Amino acid sequence: MDQAEQERRIKKAADALNLTDYLDRRPGQLSGGQRQRVAIGRAIVREPAAFLFDEPLSNLDAALRVGMRMEISELHNKLETTMVYVTHDQVEAMTMADKIVVLRAGHIEQVGSPLELYRAPRNTFVAGFIGSPKMNLITGAQAEAHDARTIGIRPEHLRVVDSGGTFTGRVGVAEHLGSDTFFHVHIDGMSEPMTVRAGGEVSLTHGDTIHLEPQAENIHRFDDKGLRIA
Repeated sequence: MDQAEQERRIKKAADALNLTDYLDRRPGQLSGGQRQRVAIGRAIVREPAAFLFDEPLSNLDAALRVGMRMEISELHNKLETTMVYVTHDQVEAMTMADKIVVLRAGHIEQVGSPLELYRAPRNTFVAGFIGSPKMNLITGAQAEAHDARTIGIRPEHLRVVDSGGTFTGRVGVAEHLGSDTFFHVHIDGMSEPMTVRAGGEVSLTHGDTIHLEPQAENIHRFDDKGLRIA
């Protein structure tokens, strides 16, 4: 490849990745995020028909992961090239993907857009994987009341009420994040705590009694094989 074509491709990749100011440096002189962009640039200069990213952000710290996630999404919009992105991080999958393929042990569990998987998971595995925090999966009498072996309720679809409610329990860990609060609630008869997403102004703390009411239209039902009941 002639020198002019090499320069053209390098400039194009560096512009896309905001690396123009660092072209005179070696990778060892760059930060972790910049080195990650250099690796992506090496693929871009080849002008491939498709990219395969295999957990490209797994070794970065939390702040860099968020920044690189945004940069790869912007790059996808600029290049308009197919990108296949492998990740175990469902937040990356939900925020970056046009279409998600959920794999387990080599088998495809479900294919769809992020919101399709969020709203209508095909089985309990997908239900527990998509969403942050993950969906509460409940068995026993509460599920049988809905003619199901298992019901799923997302933390954001549970409402804290003053009294009564379908579920009454005791607050274990309360994670106050400012805009949101996550309560991990211990309920008699349930083997795992139920996670509830509430507003930041809800001031319950460890040991308090809490009453919860699920949104009836957002209760997911699954049969004895873990498959969604329409």
